Amino acid sequence: MNAPVLSAVIEGIGYWSRGLPDWNAARAYAQGGDAVDAAPARPSPQSLPANERRRAPETVAAALEVAAAACAAAGREPASLSSVFVSSHGDMAITDYMCSTLAHDPRAISPTRFHNSVHNAAAGYWTIGVGAMRPATALSALEGGFAQGLLEALAQLAAGEDAVLLAGYDGAAYGPLAAVAPSQGLLGAALVLGRAPRAGAPTLHARLGPAPEAAATPGRLRQRDPLNASAPMLDLFDALATGAGAVALPAGGGSGLWLELRHD
Repeated sequence: MNAPVLSAVIEGIGYWSRGLPDWNAARAYAQGGDAVDAAPARPSPQSLPANERRRAPETVAAALEVAAAACAAAGREPASLSSVFVSSHGDMAITDYMCSTLAHDPRAISPTRFHNSVHNAAAGYWTIGVGAMRPATALSALEGGFAQGLLEALAQLAAGEDAVLLAGYDGAAYGPLAAVAPSQGLLGAALVLGRAPRAGAPTLHARLGPAPEAAATPGRLRQRDPLNASAPMLDLFDALATGAGAVALPAGGGSGLWLELRHD
């Protein structure tokens, strides 16, 4: 029996990595352009007050930056959207700090870092920062995470949501955990997915199938950040930037999410 097909319109896209601080820069780079030399080393999400921006982990900052950018590109009020936040590992710097401190001096644990250690920190900051009362989901599925997040967002659309925000992000791994859960750099990307057709907006049609083989020559975005834990999602963003018609993402458990893209 064939797997069911789920569809969505890509209303807005957000992107951030070091040297590519927005989707316009990332799209230009994917098409053969250069990185932005003067780009900031850390995102500065304006959905948070200044004090919160300074205290938020860089993974949270990346997630909120791309989420806000995707909403702005879609012309959607952020507070009106259900959201799905995907990270393979959460914030590994804080995880390493927590493990080390608990092992050597448990009473020295920072309340702020403890607060930021939970996997749904980005979803929490987002809903508080934009005043969203809509459902927010945080999930992890290692290399299959973004595909699983995309499936969750598509299922919500099929169940009646008008539009859903999807954001994927990961930072660098630290300490002993880096040997078993490697990740480098800082990366975030987001989509606002809707149901109603829009002029000029690409559409995607997704179905589950066998796991895809690694591309012989990955796109430029994937080549730029190949060792970040969220790198598998970059195959989709390379395809969106270059106008490719199809792409497949690993979905875990020997399966893949096969996407047909139509750039009308």
